Amino acid sequence: MGIDNSTIIRKAAISTGALTSGLLNPEQARKFIQQTFETTNLGSLIRHEMRTAKTGEIDKIGIGRRILRKKTENTDDGYRAGVNTSQIEYSTTAVRLPWEITEETLRENIEGQNLEKIITDLMTTQLGIDLEDLYLNGDENMAKIPTFSTTDTYAKGDEVAYNDKLYKFTTAHTAGAWNESEVEEFGTQSDADFLKINDGWIKQISNGGHVYDASSETNMSLDLFYKTLAQLPNKYNNGKLRWLMSPRRTQEWELFLLNKVVNAGGAVPESIYKAPARIPAIECPSLDDSTILLTDPKNLIVVNTYNVQIRKTTEGKEAVMMDKRFYVTHLDYDPIIEELDATAIITGLK
Repeated sequence: MGIDNSTIIRKAAISTGALTSGLLNPEQARKFIQQTFETTNLGSLIRHEMRTAKTGEIDKIGIGRRILRKKTENTDDGYRAGVNTSQIEYSTTAVRLPWEITEETLRENIEGQNLEKIITDLMTTQLGIDLEDLYLNGDENMAKIPTFSTTDTYAKGDEVAYNDKLYKFTTAHTAGAWNESEVEEFGTQSDADFLKINDGWIKQISNGGHVYDASSETNMSLDLFYKTLAQLPNKYNNGKLRWLMSPRRTQEWELFLLNKVVNAGGAVPESIYKAPARIPAIECPSLDDSTILLTDPKNLIVVNTYNVQIRKTTEGKEAVMMDKRFYVTHLDYDPIIEELDATAIITGLK
């Protein structure tokens, strides 16, 4: 019998077992958080900001364009180039990763003393994957999805929870019994409990960046990328932009180009496979197949505070009676964007 992704993630968390206890100092916290960033393709490319305050502002500093002026000898015309400053507000959300492991597991393992490093690496890797998922897909509205009621009516597009799963109505529903043919499933209640923690970059870009709706497109095309790129002001098209897409979407793009070669008998430059519109693509497994992002990765910011805590206890009645060790990792984060005008998103891809 196969094992689904949620089971794999759950088992990875439960299998992690030994970390140094207590409160990490700032340098240790920085190193720990850096490890979580390095576990994903995107994590090492985005901007990281460490702060001691859980809420605050990050300064934006820039200069205008066309700031040169003609010089007149021995004359000061009073002109001075200005510096533009503004702030981005952040407010970190606290999260935790608890797990437990029996003393028997620690005593009777084939890895011996190496078990601690193995399970620490497993925990750090999964934490990094989960955090990137939240950075991209977090949506606080997930907490507001109502439970289906037979006495309520629903419009097309309304979302409900039913039997621990999440559904979207594909047609209007009059008050009455649940009808499977009227809905499509898009997640589980555990997905909602996970994603509701904080708003991620996709939601922020969808609400304030440049949006290209590709729902009417029948397949991938090069025009899709150029039309999206055209929505960004030229000043951001400076060689630092990157397409962020899921691995499957990257493969669909490759297949589209290969079919062009096979069917039309032409040739496609090798570079275009990995860089549509001469902009490199980065594979992000946490991205949905229907979405592509366009921005400079350094425009995406994650704010953390120093006080990462990794707690462990082997004391107390429960630990003694169940012969277990209990662990929990505490940290906080806020995914923000420096310049929303420098972002674009393709939605509705099939």
